[in-house]
Amino acid sequence: MKAESAPEPDPASAIDQAAADFLAHARDELDLSPATCSAYRRDLERFASWCAEQDITCLDAVDNVAVRSFAASEHRRGISPRSIQRRLSALRRLFGYLRREQRVKGDPVADVRAPRYRPPLPRPLDVDQVLALLDIPEEDELATRDRAMLEMFYASGLRVSELAGLTWDRLDVQQGLVRVLGKGRKERVVPVGRHALAALERWRRIQMAQATAPTRIFTSLKGGGLGVRAIQKRVAYWSDRQGLDQRVHPHQLRHSFASHILESSGDLRAVQELLGHANLST
Repeated sequence: MKAESAPEPDPASAIDQAAADFLAHARDELDLSPATCSAYRRDLERFASWCAEQDITCLDAVDNVAVRSFAASEHRRGISPRSIQRRLSALRRLFGYLRREQRVKGDPVADVRAPRYRPPLPRPLDVDQVLALLDIPEEDELATRDRAMLEMFYASGLRVSELAGLTWDRLDVQQGLVRVLGKGRKERVVPVGRHALAALERWRRIQMAQATAPTRIFTSLKGGGLGVRAIQKRVAYWSDRQGLDQRVHPHQLRHSFASHILESSGDLRAVQELLGHANLST
């Protein structure tokens, strides 16, 4: 009578066993903390599960293409770049261990990087919120300056550093344009709306009354140029003062400018040029 053959091993067992061996080594030989070992276990279990879904049944089949595909798959699932990077780190430790044990030859994780982390864009203000923010009563010189500043942010979509560096010689009142020196010292020309121009003119009259009229557009009452942090504080102050239900940042006004222009025109390329960006995702 012919003897029965042994059952076929679980296809995922090679990768699962390698992960189990590494985790035991990490715990016993490397003296890693329980929290670190638990994190490695979760990440390696996810990789083993993905391999099973892809019918990758042995360690030799885990190559650079497979690891890149795994990272891309995690990204499509909505896993954050930081979490993907952590999983890749666990795989680097695993395959470093396997190479030292001479169980694999190559390094399938070499040169694999997680997608770049991009912080979420701020939620744009709606039109009513913008109007409420800009409706500043010009009861003193600072209020006049700050209204001109906020009008410029929303009218031209400037970065806070760009607005801080603006000088009067870059503003063409007749044409309603301003030349902006952006990132990489690249210059672009952007339009300035009539409300912003009127607010700037009111502020300029105050500046001209000073003994020495400054070249910078936005200055303190003593004539020194406002820095980025000072501008951020003034924007936050007026968002509170004007009764908005959130603390507004300059970049939020820039994003609101872009969103409202895009909604009204649908011209993505024009918005990109106005912002001085290669794409809107940044």
